[in-house]
Amino acid sequence: MTRHIEFARLHNFRDVGGYRTDEGLRVRWRRLYRSASLHLLSGEDLDRFHALGVRTVIDLRHPEEIERRGRAPQGPRYHNLSVEHRFWNIRDDYSPEAGIARFFADRYLEVSRDGRAELATALRVIADADNAPVVVHCAAGKDRTGVLVALVLRLLGVPEEDVVDDYALTGLARSQMVAYWEREHPGEPLPWDGYGHAPAEAMRLFLAELGPVPDYCARALGMDDGLVPALRRHLLEDPDIRDISG
Repeated sequence: MTRHIEFARLHNFRDVGGYRTDEGLRVRWRRLYRSASLHLLSGEDLDRFHALGVRTVIDLRHPEEIERRGRAPQGPRYHNLSVEHRFWNIRDDYSPEAGIARFFADRYLEVSRDGRAELATALRVIADADNAPVVVHCAAGKDRTGVLVALVLRLLGVPEEDVVDDYALTGLARSQMVAYWEREHPGEPLPWDGYGHAPAEAMRLFLAELGPVPDYCARALGMDDGLVPALRRHLLEDPDIRDISG
């Protein structure tokens, strides 16, 4: 199976499957994808997207972003769940001394506090097998998407370092992000030092300070006892025997 799925204009689209859990089970391929904003799809890219058979799109952007940029193509079920309730204030909140990873981790912790209702809804959508395949995206497919995918993987029992590594894979798409910025803002410099970066330490800090993800989801998201079993039935398989989803 291929984790990175290439498109001409859409960047950072990849499959979340294939990771092993602490129990030796495996996250199923072709059930959950993560991506940059799907408004970039057109032409052959759109054909390739439809060929994946996506049933559901979870768009984590602000409504203002959707109004300005556009949204996913018509067809799949569509949920706009804006998990970020405040825009980034890089000028006041970013400290070069503290570093880029610290800035990102603080933003992710804000999402975990502000976006509780939206995160809970997104987890329920992902846990419902009838919605699969699901694509989760924000603008770059890095920050808001990274938070939600990290929660899913940790609830499934994927080791923390694999979750960190999955987040950091976004760094491979930085050149495409920079090229997109330059097309959209000709002649303008990048907005800040951290643009397009996905330092592993950011996710590591976030998970450490969030605490155990099942505890966070039960306490802060009001997650019921049936959600994790539903996620596991849908998204995990025994690679040595058969799909355990039944």
